[in-house]
Amino acid sequence: MLALEHIDLATDPAAARYVKSEVVTVAFALESGELISLEGPNRYLAGDALITGSTGSRWCVSRDRFDAKYAAVAPSEAGKDGRYAARPIPVLAKQMTVPFTAARTTGGDVLRGNAGDWLLQYGPDDYGIAEQRRFAAIYLQVG
Repeated sequence: MLALEHIDLATDPAAARYVKSEVVTVAFALESGELISLEGPNRYLAGDALITGSTGSRWCVSRDRFDAKYAAVAPSEAGKDGRYAARPIPVLAKQMTVPFTAARTTGGDVLRGNAGDWLLQYGPDDYGIAEQRRFAAIYLQVG
């Protein structure tokens, strides 16, 4: 299995920019814990967003980053449990041809992807993995 470290998709000619088009369901964690996504463990703190995507996938986003990534969908209220739409923020993505691992952040949870899954880079030292079918259903290439 390929273990990815010190990744910068901005310098990879096989990577491209995509935006997520999805409405998700969010519950804000009442206490710290861990959920297991398809790609691996996601540790979270009290107040972080626990997200269920339109395809049933689950993951978490830290509270300090959530508002920049998602907007409440009426009648949901910002900062409260409910439905949220992903903001159209471009991310770098690359489809992988072999099984791989990548840490969400340096020293963070290590996620696993299969051949055909997508490595996502949200920013410096900020990564995710999207299963091939999920990626095709919710991401649109831009620019």
